[in-house]
Amino acid sequence: MKIAKEFRWEMGHRLPEHFGQCKNIHGHSYKMLVEFDGELNKDEMIIDYYDVEKIINPIIEKLDHSFMVNKNDKVVLEFLDKMNSKKVLVDFQSTAENICLYMLNEIEKAALPENVNEIKVRVYETSHDYAEEKLTLR
Repeated sequence: MKIAKEFRWEMGHRLPEHFGQCKNIHGHSYKMLVEFDGELNKDEMIIDYYDVEKIINPIIEKLDHSFMVNKNDKVVLEFLDKMNSKKVLVDFQSTAENICLYMLNEIEKAALPENVNEIKVRVYETSHDYAEEKLTLR
């Protein structure tokens, strides 16, 4: 069985090596669908939605209204520091695929119930485009 919950946040980024418009500083209204697959526990749940929020909301708060920037993008880092802007420093290019993997890795750090067998994350960069990955736990 599987349950899912949707989360949203606003975040800026850029892809400095991109050949098109994404090389520019811009932002998106991101949406993430996270699914937990597993067996029902004694309370007849896979995981309580309250617990899902306790795991995901701190990650979203860190990203919301921030700028995700590669640690090697010195030009943007200098700008963000001068502006005293909220940023999330990463060691990857902030593609939809890498943001999806980032979210999955952050969720995996949580103490998930033993009955959860798989996590799937789908990150929408726009209403039409998304990246998706899953992680088998057991």
